[in-house]
Amino acid sequence: MMTAVLQATIIGFQKKRISSMPYIERIRSCGRDANPFFTLMGIELGVIGNGCATLRMPIRPDMLNGEDFLQGGLFTALADEAMVLAIYPLLLPEERIATISESTTFMSGAQRGVLVGTGRVIKKGRRVIFAEGDVMLEGSDRILSRSTATFMVTKV
Repeated sequence: MMTAVLQATIIGFQKKRISSMPYIERIRSCGRDANPFFTLMGIELGVIGNGCATLRMPIRPDMLNGEDFLQGGLFTALADEAMVLAIYPLLLPEERIATISESTTFMSGAQRGVLVGTGRVIKKGRRVIFAEGDVMLEGSDRILSRSTATFMVTKV
């Protein structure tokens, strides 16, 4: 039988090993559990490829504002996460990104259903990356919001 100390040591080692992995490898290895925000918001991973990524997020009643529409920041957050996951497969292992600026245009609201966030890399330079993220309702081709962002490439 394993002692509590040994078990805690093993769990601590596993967490340290996983947290030392590059973010994209943690996502591939652990799925949405690699990002606590994904777990909190119910975000599900879709396709993650070179320069593009898709995420899904079911709308819950606790995400609605006082007018019974999805709170606007959640559109931006979903698009941001999709853009980041579109970028990470293009980075070298020692590279990370930091957001320089981000802007969201809201075209329509949502009250229920599943949102699909799609991120795309528009241009990748050595030091700066430009990306775009659209959010739509699953099963619809109508864009609800579009985010554009500029990211700085940093070295670890």
